[in-house]
Amino acid sequence: MAFPLTVPPSKKHESFLWSPICTDLDTLDAHVAILGIPFGKAYVAEHISNDQSKAPDAIRAMSDRICRALHHYDFDVGGPIYDNRALKVVDCGNVPADPSDLNSTSLRAEQAVRKILNAGAMPVILGGDHSIPIPVLRAYEGRGPITLIHIDAHLDWREEINGVRDGLSSPIRRASEMDHIGEIFQIGLRAQGSGRPTDFQAAVNYGAHLITAYDVHDNGMQSVLDRIPEGGNYYLTIDADGLDPSIMPGVAGPALGGITYVQIRKLIHGLVNKGKVVGMDIVEITPSIDVNNISSITAGRLIVNLIGAAVRANYFDAPPL
Repeated sequence: MAFPLTVPPSKKHESFLWSPICTDLDTLDAHVAILGIPFGKAYVAEHISNDQSKAPDAIRAMSDRICRALHHYDFDVGGPIYDNRALKVVDCGNVPADPSDLNSTSLRAEQAVRKILNAGAMPVILGGDHSIPIPVLRAYEGRGPITLIHIDAHLDWREEINGVRDGLSSPIRRASEMDHIGEIFQIGLRAQGSGRPTDFQAAVNYGAHLITAYDVHDNGMQSVLDRIPEGGNYYLTIDADGLDPSIMPGVAGPALGGITYVQIRKLIHGLVNKGKVVGMDIVEITPSIDVNNISSITAGRLIVNLIGAAVRANYFDAPPL
């Protein structure tokens, strides 16, 4: 019997925003597909299953705080989230880890995203640590060029750690090696991460646009949007610690002075209306140290803004109810 690509989510709310669940991705019929990828490539054995692997279900569990009801008026998007349309948002569950073959997890994650894309749905990924976008972005092979929009306090250009090249400190370097990834915008950089000066130079040599959080605070998120080419295909990867700890306290590497909710909301709506957002992930939430579930609620609200903006920009063939 083949190991499954996905399994149903668990916990209080089985799905994100009470969406129908589909774990048979060959029969997927959706405009937006929520997919949990809890497990990445660990640097040490004790991190194979870490607290961040619980984040997908922690976000789902906050559905009634993210959205009290789908038909209610939502001021972030200017009306009901789905704009009173027959929008098909489907929860595809979580990509499980096979304990007998841990290296197979990223391959199944890539396969799952490929199936979602082949079904014509927009993938919205719940991580997991920041190694998760590596297999996700590989699934977009042949769909480029894609402009990568990266929200993070940290650079994430490490070549390897402990011999692991696909870990949480390397997603942007790995993305830069993919033929279908074009320009890279890294927004919210501040403080220190695991990056060395050589990693910084590698990012500069590639031509990555390195935008500190202070650039955003001083000049506004519109100044960042103005730098991003119009009419592109954008993939948005959000490391939770890229946001300020006041709205994302549940992270392993908090850094003061981060991107605010108002700023990232403006970025999401701006990207949706500037070109085509082809996917998004939110990673690095650590539920056990969250404060009043604010981090999970914030993550859900970012997804709500993406979906609400996208349906109003006529991304989807969804008729009125």
